[in-house]
Amino acid sequence: MLDAMTDPYLLTPGPLTTSATVKAAMRRDWGSWDSDFNAMTAEICRRLLGHANARDSHACVPLQGSGTFAVEAALGTLIDPARPTLVLSNGAYGKRLAALLERMGRPFEVLDSGDAAPPSPQVVAERLRENPAIGYVALIHCETSSGILNPLAAIAEAVAAEGRELIVDSMSAFGAVPVDARRTPFLALVSSANKCFEGVPGFGFVIARRDALAAAEGRCHSLSLDLHDQWRYLERTGQWRYTPPTHVLAAFLQALDEHDAEGGVAGRLARYTANRDALVAGMRRRGFVTLLEDRWLSPIITTFLSPGHPGFDFPRFYAELKARGFIIYPGKLTEVESFRIGSIGRLDAAVITQLLEAVDAALATLGVDDCRPAA
Repeated sequence: MLDAMTDPYLLTPGPLTTSATVKAAMRRDWGSWDSDFNAMTAEICRRLLGHANARDSHACVPLQGSGTFAVEAALGTLIDPARPTLVLSNGAYGKRLAALLERMGRPFEVLDSGDAAPPSPQVVAERLRENPAIGYVALIHCETSSGILNPLAAIAEAVAAEGRELIVDSMSAFGAVPVDARRTPFLALVSSANKCFEGVPGFGFVIARRDALAAAEGRCHSLSLDLHDQWRYLERTGQWRYTPPTHVLAAFLQALDEHDAEGGVAGRLARYTANRDALVAGMRRRGFVTLLEDRWLSPIITTFLSPGHPGFDFPRFYAELKARGFIIYPGKLTEVESFRIGSIGRLDAAVITQLLEAVDAALATLGVDDCRPAA
């Protein structure tokens, strides 16, 4: 049984609904140089490495800011500026990887597979063979602009077979979708506190190979985003270089405890998958259509095509759901009108049932009796 909620449920890809106990963990103040806080940072890093089965080969480097800060730090620190990166793009966050590299002045190519299909490992391998200069491949694990779960293991295998390095933005998947560094080789994996571990926003982290971190001294374009310097300082002192989000770290440690109590990655994946299945089945019964085929649906967030009915207006639909205690997400597609509903956070099947009842009430208020998308 999950907590009784008074705030609206956040049916989004993060920030998301957190437990009362995670919120309560932020009530204490911490000294950023205090030994107890340093021990907290060390424990969090150790446990995150354990979830990736990466303790023997990688280091976990936390970084202040949103997940995008950590992604930029990883790209700017770990990529040799002389070697191009192949960006695998099938949505807004793949495009963001390209935008970050462009802003840094780093060479890159984009392999775009569109909004509704994953990148093909075979096509990736062919592109790498065609251009031996490419040194890195950058992949979004779960592209939340569409809800697609990209085939990380198959792409990692293809990249490794061609002798290149893989950087994975697993912002919205790590913690609920299994990742094993011994089976799935990667140079770096990036995620953040406020996603599948169900913490609150304030820091991201990079799980990066130690040899690559050691080789990256002086490479980063930014002082505050220099992952090498952050790692060396943390290794030497146990402290963050600059003021850490102390309360967020305390909340995250509590969230890790709750993640373990639920059964770790397997337990969290099971609940999120059940949420997704109940949501999709219920919305389809009402006539809504998903953007993606079933085989590509992630357990994180689902994109639904907006009804073609003239009475459907997303801002009004959103407001009606918000008034009933549910916050959803607008769409991020360029070709068709859509909206997104997340399955992650402190949610269960009972919450999804309540949401579907709220959808019925919202549609009735709008006078929408046909939820099929426009032709």
